[in-house]
Amino acid sequence: MPRRTKIVATLGPATDRPTVMQDLIAAGVDVVRLNLSHDSRERHRERAERIRDYAVAAGPEVAVLIDLQGPKIRIGRFADGGVILARGDAFAIDANCGLDAGDASRVGTTYPRLAEDLKHGDRLLLDDGAIELWVDSVADGRIDCRVVVGGRLSDSKGINKKGGGLSAPALTEKDKDDIRFAAEIEADYLAVSFVRNGDDVRLARELFYEAGGRGGIVAKIERAEALRGIDDIIDAADAIMVARGDLGVEIGDAKLPAVQKKLISRAREMNSVVITATQMMQSMIQSPIPTRAEVFDVANAVLDGTDAVMLSAESSIGKYPAKVVEALDRICLEAEKSVTRSGHRIDSVFGRVDEAIAMAAMYAANHLGVKAIAALTETGSTVKWMSRISSGIPIHAMTRFQPTRRKVRLFRGVYPVSFDVASTDIHEVNREVIEELLRRGTVRDGDLVIITKGDRSGVEGQTNVMKIMRVGEHRLLNED
Repeated sequence: MPRRTKIVATLGPATDRPTVMQDLIAAGVDVVRLNLSHDSRERHRERAERIRDYAVAAGPEVAVLIDLQGPKIRIGRFADGGVILARGDAFAIDANCGLDAGDASRVGTTYPRLAEDLKHGDRLLLDDGAIELWVDSVADGRIDCRVVVGGRLSDSKGINKKGGGLSAPALTEKDKDDIRFAAEIEADYLAVSFVRNGDDVRLARELFYEAGGRGGIVAKIERAEALRGIDDIIDAADAIMVARGDLGVEIGDAKLPAVQKKLISRAREMNSVVITATQMMQSMIQSPIPTRAEVFDVANAVLDGTDAVMLSAESSIGKYPAKVVEALDRICLEAEKSVTRSGHRIDSVFGRVDEAIAMAAMYAANHLGVKAIAALTETGSTVKWMSRISSGIPIHAMTRFQPTRRKVRLFRGVYPVSFDVASTDIHEVNREVIEELLRRGTVRDGDLVIITKGDRSGVEGQTNVMKIMRVGEHRLLNED
């Protein structure tokens, strides 16, 4: 069986090496991520063009995800490159301090309004939680603190507030420019960093569409306050990303596993897509094999129902980009052997005919021994609904539209097929579909196949037909 869980790999200097992008495609990458926190737009444009060219040449199309930098709140820089802070030391973050003038007593910040979000007794976490400060007093843009957890603090480290609550908007001016860039290169997905609520997602979508973009919006869940309005965020987005780095800093690492499981479950309940990210195979930045803990981490995300697992530094700057994709591939495949059929939405009332057809197809497939599902689709909505149901049955998204074929690469258990309906005869269309599946080696004579399509070909949202066929019988001239 083909792997159902999708793999997202970040491109970077390591993947710019000769043949590495081709190796990633051969290893089975589904989506590539371009992180706009690093490198120039022109470098990212070149990477997107290269990976798409290589993917077309190799066969399977690859989706491109543009990841916005967002309002990463950071300290300034130190005059001497860094300081050592000891427990009990006094230390200030001061908006009035020059960004290059930090010393052992204070440092500036890239967010001048930081002091407005803080009060006596708050805790600040610097450098992904490695340094912890207790807020003693706040006045005139200066935050006077005591060091709770010390260590070496160097330039431009991130700042988080324990428990969340920093008010920086999700979209900076740089992000708004980058959204136009994402539309220009026809990004299949746009990831919005540090989302606070559904309005952040809706604004990003509005700006993306105004710029000519047509891809999906991914809401990155990395703020504590995002958890309080998670249903609105899921509803506004096309997918969510469980970004475990900053989220773990804000809520505490011990809470992450339960939160991750809840986010995956809730996204699937609401018919959304979910990506699990951050340090999934961190040791493979340097090592050709993962740790056993990493194997368990990936497998648990797969068992919980994540649509995709994501690589960051492992593929962008690591020594073994293709090997880490190969490792993810075999871990996901093995974990998927334990996934059982689900009763998801079995008691739901459906609001659309195409949604009802998608659910009926999956229920029938799971209980009838069907070998494959072929969904003729314009936008990918039908196969997205289908992919919310746990099943080992491959779902083939058959479409003439290249953007749709790329988009569905993120959906668990969905495989894009370039297919253009050439006939208006419904029986001929059914025969063409079966022949395509036979050509791909997906089915053989005697297998049952479910086909879903619309009476009116080429019309969005019109899936209203489900056909169950036995391979071999499709060759008969007369059909009922």
